[in-house]
Amino acid sequence: DENFIKRAFAYGVRVFVFDSREEIEKLARYAPGSKVYIRLSVSNDGSEWPLRGKYGVEVEIAVDLLLEAKKRGLDPFGITFHVGSQCTNPAAWVKAIRKSGILWNLAMTNGVEVLSLNIGGGFPIAYTRPVPTIKEVAGTIKDTIKEVFPRGIKVIVEPGRMIVGEAGLLVATVISKAIRDGQKWLYLDVGVFNGLMETIGGIEYPFTVSKKGSLSKFVLAGPSCDGFDVISEEVELPEPEIGDKIYINSAGAYTTAYASHFCGFPEPKTIVT
Repeated sequence: DENFIKRAFAYGVRVFVFDSREEIEKLARYAPGSKVYIRLSVSNDGSEWPLRGKYGVEVEIAVDLLLEAKKRGLDPFGITFHVGSQCTNPAAWVKAIRKSGILWNLAMTNGVEVLSLNIGGGFPIAYTRPVPTIKEVAGTIKDTIKEVFPRGIKVIVEPGRMIVGEAGLLVATVISKAIRDGQKWLYLDVGVFNGLMETIGGIEYPFTVSKKGSLSKFVLAGPSCDGFDVISEEVELPEPEIGDKIYINSAGAYTTAYASHFCGFPEPKTIVT
């Protein structure tokens, strides 16, 4: 939106990302002379929350856009991509970096000096299943960049989930129980619409309770009227009662940031300790 560009530029932002001629036009008009990154479309294979499709262009189009940006007085400074959020496939970064290298070579050949590579985020955390460690992923990324790009390329990384994901604990309260078609249901005061949006994309949070006892399988649902508000279809827990707390672990990323007041239910309070 051109108003966002105007406001960002007025606040002193001088670095933007683009992937279309329309965005070049807006940036040239409302953020003249800014450094710009071209968003490259890359595979999101292995990502639990894919981001491919909405943004990014292929290499051939990217070259033309970089040249157009330079022609319009912008500084085509870098290449950026995103392999998708919660990516458990290190090879995705390898493919994306090599694809970026192809674009870098073509850009340099056409007189566009690309000095930076922003590899986005996607670094995974272990929710209920093992994932590659940051050491494994970072090692793969580092080796591939050294293989593809010249020494001195400025690399930017955005490891949001990896940094804050395991730092958050979401405390929910059981507000109702039911048995439906032989399945035990627990209704919580937090659901898809007020904190657990990523469950619809396959993120499986670890759930715990403070009591001990034999385990039963439950369907966990949120408080809203929407039948889509189901957090998990099969969670094993000791039998909780109405009023008991259920602890949703590794909830530091993309929870309250997504939360709304749908159906009048409040978003979770944030307490920093």
